[in-house]
Amino acid sequence: MKKSKDKRFRLSLSTSILIGVVLGVVCGIFFGDYCASLKIFGDAFIKLLQMTILPYIIVSLILGIGGLTYDQAKLLAVKAGALLLLFWAISFVIVLLIPLSFPEWKSAAFFSTSLVEPPKRVDFLNLYIPSNPFSSLANNVVPAVVLFSILLGVALIGIKEKDALLQGLSAAAAALIKMTNLIVKLTPFGVFAISAAAAGTMSIEEFGRLQVYLISFNVAALFLTFWILPKMLTPMTPFKYKDIVGFSRDALATAFATGNLFVVLAVLTENCKTLFRKYDLTREKTESYVDVIVPISFNFPTTGKLLMLLFILFAGWFSGHSLSLAQYPTFVFSGLLSFFGGVDVAMPFMLDLMQMPSDLYQLYVVTGILNGRFATLLAAMNLIVFTILGTCLLTGTFSLNKKKLLNYIVVTLLLTGAVIGGTRVYFSHFVKNTYTKDKVLAEMNLSRNQVKAKVYKSLPPPLPSHDPGKSRMDEIHRRGFIRVGYLKEQLPYAFRNTKGQLVGFDIGMAHELARTLDVTLEFVLLERDKTAVERLNAGYCDIIMSGIRVTPKRAEVMTFSEPYMDETMAFVVKDYRRDEFNSWEAIEKIDAPKIGIGGNIPYYISKLRDYLPKAEIVILNSPREFFKKKGKDLDALLFTAEAGSAWTLLYPDFTVVVPHPDIIAVPLAYPLAYGNQEMANYMNSWIELKKKDNTIENLYNYWILGQGATKKEPRWSVIRNVLHWVD
Repeated sequence: MKKSKDKRFRLSLSTSILIGVVLGVVCGIFFGDYCASLKIFGDAFIKLLQMTILPYIIVSLILGIGGLTYDQAKLLAVKAGALLLLFWAISFVIVLLIPLSFPEWKSAAFFSTSLVEPPKRVDFLNLYIPSNPFSSLANNVVPAVVLFSILLGVALIGIKEKDALLQGLSAAAAALIKMTNLIVKLTPFGVFAISAAAAGTMSIEEFGRLQVYLISFNVAALFLTFWILPKMLTPMTPFKYKDIVGFSRDALATAFATGNLFVVLAVLTENCKTLFRKYDLTREKTESYVDVIVPISFNFPTTGKLLMLLFILFAGWFSGHSLSLAQYPTFVFSGLLSFFGGVDVAMPFMLDLMQMPSDLYQLYVVTGILNGRFATLLAAMNLIVFTILGTCLLTGTFSLNKKKLLNYIVVTLLLTGAVIGGTRVYFSHFVKNTYTKDKVLAEMNLSRNQVKAKVYKSLPPPLPSHDPGKSRMDEIHRRGFIRVGYLKEQLPYAFRNTKGQLVGFDIGMAHELARTLDVTLEFVLLERDKTAVERLNAGYCDIIMSGIRVTPKRAEVMTFSEPYMDETMAFVVKDYRRDEFNSWEAIEKIDAPKIGIGGNIPYYISKLRDYLPKAEIVILNSPREFFKKKGKDLDALLFTAEAGSAWTLLYPDFTVVVPHPDIIAVPLAYPLAYGNQEMANYMNSWIELKKKDNTIENLYNYWILGQGATKKEPRWSVIRNVLHWVD
């Protein structure tokens, strides 16, 4: 009768959790963005579940290890270590095989600050060594807490008078488990809030864009959770597949619904103990081993965690920066070490290490809403299988059936091929790569804060001659307009969009300047370099605003304002040659590289020769010449990362690389007629004001980083789009 009641309770809890998830998704779809406020209740539920976790880890580890003998502890270290290597090997095999299912893809990205930022380093010393255990506890540094607990448990092994302490710890563990079970009863309500917030805020466009990663990740997670890991036990232990999955279904459901493995550690521990009791395999130290293995293995990278590394391979595929063969050893080794810490620390670290745009991390955050739950589901199954297998090895209940093992291996290999092949076929039919980043750039517009502007189609007459006895600024005010010179195809500073409008970062700044002066605008197209200087000094325009880089030679013939922005010297190369240009040392290994440079600019030619004396430099009239013609004959284009990224949106077969370790800044400023110090002083003050009031930052975010370039529509919902109850 008792077993029947337990079964009904488990079924009831699992069903309640499922109902909570379904109702949450329905609520999110119905109310859309209005469900975002429910996230706070989901977060509160997670924090309630987390209350008992660190105390439980400390108590169970000290209790479990302290109750062992030295021989038992040594056996645990050796056999559990061998098992960890096996599980890690399985994880990386799947991670490296899954990208075979990815379809062909073409992509590019706006400039990312990750191109110039130094790689983030994980402080493994502070992560694992608890110099102050109380600080580690307060800051939730789990690995350090685990090490402290393990060492204290080991120290207890040799102490004779420890029974009283172990009894107290046993009572504390029981109380923590009971406390957790009480909180778990709130799971259906908590998962309702979590699911509603997620379903209400994740856009359909985001889901469609990321479906390759979502599908491949979740298929792999389910394949590992319900076949590879649990089925691995059947040829090695007496346990049946249905019992392994059946006894843990409540814990698995809770882990999936909450996306938090912490909250089910105590429940998983009890499930493993219950399974051994059912098969009458409980030995003297069976439950002690379970108490030790669960919290220890939790703090090592689980299969669920390591599967997250698939995002790095996806990010490379998605951004067109796929890993080279030489990068895979670094990917595996660094990925394993970095995932000893938190995933939210490891993922940005790995993106930087693999030299991918850091803003791809935002895609990871979006996918984490769904993938995080499947990863937690897999991690929970990983802990169950690892604990059962480890305990069987330590208690002598391990029994290998070679025939079953061979069948398992053969079937698993066939299923793996079928899973990868099936997803590849699905993607080839249902995932269409329609490249749109070029349209995004071409459709960008100025803000609404525009002044009246005239764009000359041909060179207008020069402005009235300047009277040395009068103020140049007064002359601008009297005539009622300021004339701004610009250069053709100066992405992303001055260019024409699909509507034929003159747009860009500096065009936006020109409108801001005219608005500040309370005058209208005139734009005049100038030829590059020498001709532009002559037109400026001849009075055809007051100022040039077109992403002009400061050089000593230019400063001899024009007066520059203070720099308003710094660009970064970089190379534009074919995607597949990215690794050859990621450091100055790597470039030096290329035999006489042919480097293109836009215009005969002595300063940058000299700077390039300082670093690459063997390079053959080819002068180009414009960047487009490289992309359309000379790209086949040249190894790279010397450019800036900010402007080069904009061009790669139009030509996604190319990519921008900033060579490390020397990062060379390239200042941008506004040229004025030579000797026009009065207006230069005005521009310096104006630029400082535009920095302080965030005008430059906002324009930078839009035109350089691409933030807001794609208009974000309100999340589709029944209440808005079907019933039209709200706007």
